[in-house]
Amino acid sequence: MKVGITGKSSAQLKNTYKKPKSPKNTNLKQKKLKAKRMFIGEYQHNLDEKGRLAVPAKFRADLKKGAVLTKEVDDCLSVYTKDEWAKYADKIAGLPTAKGDARAFARLKLGSAMDVEMDGQGRMLIPEYLRQDTGLKKMVVIIGLYNRLEIWDEAKWNKYKNQTAARSGRIAESLGEWGV
Repeated sequence: MKVGITGKSSAQLKNTYKKPKSPKNTNLKQKKLKAKRMFIGEYQHNLDEKGRLAVPAKFRADLKKGAVLTKEVDDCLSVYTKDEWAKYADKIAGLPTAKGDARAFARLKLGSAMDVEMDGQGRMLIPEYLRQDTGLKKMVVIIGLYNRLEIWDEAKWNKYKNQTAARSGRIAESLGEWGV
């Protein structure tokens, strides 16, 4: 056995060496963050006669464990992953029930929510009451909005998109005040 300057063998040194502990919060966020995919883009699809909608293939993996479908304030539907919905629903449930607007918003969002799953062909069934409430017809547009999808009747989406494009300069200015 070879002994070094310290009088200890390399095996003894290995046993006495302790890796320094890193601070508890170092890289904590990195450990918690998974490789999160974003919902982005615009996709035209058809509703079939049963009210099923084919989910764009690039989003299916994120929604394969199920999703939540709910009404939006802009006369469209939103699709959330189960995890995103749980975070959002917790915020809504925490709104003050003494406030009329909070109750109304909770009723709109939570009361219209529906668990949905995709079938083997990547389609989700949109319940009839949600199709009627938002005026979804045969042609729809799916919009990716980072942590959720929106489903619009194609004619309503085109009208909304054109109106928004006409105001885009003013919108950009107001968002600049928020640091965007």
